[in-house]
Amino acid sequence: MRILTLIPGGISDQILFFPTLKTLKEEYPEAIIDVIVEPRSKNTYRVCKFVNEVLMFDFQDNNGLADYLNLLGIIRDREYELVITGEKNWIVSFLLWLDGIPTRIGYKTKNSWFLSNVVEQKTEQYTVSMYHDLLKALNIHSSAPELSINVPKEDIDWAESEQKRLNIKNTGYILIHGGASPLTASQGIYKIYPVPQWQRIIEDIQKKQPNLPVVLLCGPDDLKWTTEVLNLCPTVKVVSPPDIGKLAGIIAGANLMLCTDSAPMQLAVAVGTYTIALFGPTKAKKLLPPNSDRYIGIQSLSDQIADIPTDKILEQIWKNN
Repeated sequence: MRILTLIPGGISDQILFFPTLKTLKEEYPEAIIDVIVEPRSKNTYRVCKFVNEVLMFDFQDNNGLADYLNLLGIIRDREYELVITGEKNWIVSFLLWLDGIPTRIGYKTKNSWFLSNVVEQKTEQYTVSMYHDLLKALNIHSSAPELSINVPKEDIDWAESEQKRLNIKNTGYILIHGGASPLTASQGIYKIYPVPQWQRIIEDIQKKQPNLPVVLLCGPDDLKWTTEVLNLCPTVKVVSPPDIGKLAGIIAGANLMLCTDSAPMQLAVAVGTYTIALFGPTKAKKLLPPNSDRYIGIQSLSDQIADIPTDKILEQIWKNN
């Protein structure tokens, strides 16, 4: 049996879909499961053991007829028996119908005519549960499993090597990620906490825990933020993992993850690192496991992340100390 899933969105969206893939694999252990994702999300599946092949299609692009025909051919060549899609564009559903896939599962919309099975999309719940609801169309009514990933050994080894290089392996460390993807900014979703407020947090940590290193997590889109923080707090350390597996390895070794809503936040949840995350326009209840005292979301009352009081963050950091 060959199964296809189409999940648009970034790395966070893919990670939040992993529990659905896990249940799908448990229910159909002999099935071959492929995914179609946007190019920016392909590398997410380095840390997912349930997927056979990762195919790409840019759902965000201004796609023409030739692009959709190419997608049609890619899908047809693999002769899928079941497809689960989170993409609500009726054209994509139409292509799945044209390809003759017998079972086509997606969310119920006013344009979901070409799907064989539809599920109500309950957007106010934890996103992991929202995705997992799609399996109800297969008469699977179990609760979603916890978020988890599979980090390759070479990536764990790299993380341990970096910890030795930074001299933080034996001391433990607090990891801070304050960046956000350019795409969210272009969509008017501003998720970066002001650098001077990060400065106050870092200085308070260094004063109260001088032997616990503070490490900045710097990805390709975080160079400006990292440079600004370093100018104000020159004693912090910096780590730049080259891929998602090594990123997960570094996060797994941290005593605490301080971050904004981001892909590293989802990785922190997946590896079980104690996490305090800041939320402005996005909602913590949709993006963090409910009823957990290990993953703390601090929600701005104004939807502006800059309006979160620094004292509120520090209070949460030192709550159990």
